[in-house]
Amino acid sequence: MGSTQQDDAASAVTPATAPAPAISPADGAVAGFTGAVSWSSLLAMMVFPCNPWHPASCRDYGIKHKMLTKARGQTVGQLAKAAGVNLETIRYYENIGLMPKPLRTQGGHRIYDETHTKRLAFIRRARDLGFTIEDVRALLALANPEHSSCAEVREIAATRLMQVREKIADLVRLDRILSDTISRCTSEPAAHCPVLDMLDA
Repeated sequence: MGSTQQDDAASAVTPATAPAPAISPADGAVAGFTGAVSWSSLLAMMVFPCNPWHPASCRDYGIKHKMLTKARGQTVGQLAKAAGVNLETIRYYENIGLMPKPLRTQGGHRIYDETHTKRLAFIRRARDLGFTIEDVRALLALANPEHSSCAEVREIAATRLMQVREKIADLVRLDRILSDTISRCTSEPAAHCPVLDMLDA
């Protein structure tokens, strides 16, 4: 149990020292507290380690943040770690509209579900393939079944393929230039270095 839970548990209402009257299931309430306590309220007290009769303790606890995280999804830190990105990347994608805004607990914590996990994986794969942010935005829109268009997706992918091939051609030319220049270098002292001459041209 964490320190917060321990503090909250310690602040729970202590029953009166006088012997508690017998509890009858039919009564639908538990005696021993000031006023009647319903079984549903008692159950809530067992589930949430804060005091249901002292709202401040529940607010301080953030309405059982860890329980909500487990039930509904991941925190931003967990999502970032699983996806291999930093927190700023996720927030950036949210700010520019690529990632939907997550729900928040009453304590203000972001909670990310499976939709966010899949969306982030899609964005990362697209970015790894060199698609621009605007390309990714268009692809996400086209991934929506209501707006799906394989022809438009093909056009975006074909444009990216052309860019990749142009880059490959540039790299091949660079490879030849460097190989030729390096081959003309010697280990002996020289007035001119072919590599430096190429860069200074």
